[in-house]
Amino acid sequence: MVMALACLAPVAALGLVGSATEDNDNVTAAGRTRPSEPVAEAPSTSATTTAPATTTTTADPDDDDTDEVAAARPTTTATTPVTETPTTTVPPTTAAPPQPPTVSAALSATEMVVVLANAERAAATPRCGPLTVDDRLAAAAQGHSDDMAANDYFSHTSLDGSTFTDRADAAGFTGFAGAENIAAGQRSPQDVMAAWMDSAGHRRNILNCDYTLIGVGLNTDGWYWTQMFGTAS
Repeated sequence: MVMALACLAPVAALGLVGSATEDNDNVTAAGRTRPSEPVAEAPSTSATTTAPATTTTTADPDDDDTDEVAAARPTTTATTPVTETPTTTVPPTTAAPPQPPTVSAALSATEMVVVLANAERAAATPRCGPLTVDDRLAAAAQGHSDDMAANDYFSHTSLDGSTFTDRADAAGFTGFAGAENIAAGQRSPQDVMAAWMDSAGHRRNILNCDYTLIGVGLNTDGWYWTQMFGTAS
């Protein structure tokens, strides 16, 4: 059965498979799991460090000393001239101009989702290894995002009845496709990752240390996001 959720802007929707229980906030949950030890999860933490203020002190140069001219003795007609020591000004040292920073190519939205997911896994307890992008899972995820956008629906089950495991198989993935997260309406990688991490079921999929592979899809016509997780065969 196809489940469709109509979302009016700026309402966003989430969905997942890979967990045995349903989540709140319009989240659907179903799917398959591989026998493994339960993974304990803990919220990620971040620390903000305020850099100490830098104080610059400027000192005025000393005033030049002025020697007094000695008065002539009354018993002599000669006077002794005052000789002043010449002042030498040392030009300031000019530092070499800093080299411009190296500009790296901007990441795509789907690549940034992978970076953010791996940051959450690295900060979790227990700590999970990074996910590696699998081109076949990425193709399956992109295909599902495109299909939801083209046919105006929101579900883990495609209109032709195929599931995320069917889509992974059709893309040539030979490993274990374990879970899928979907979302709609979030307009940035940061927003969609925040929404998924705020949902217990989606968070479990992202922080499941058994998963080692990921594929991410996005169609900006409606902002349909798909995350697929798996392991190599």
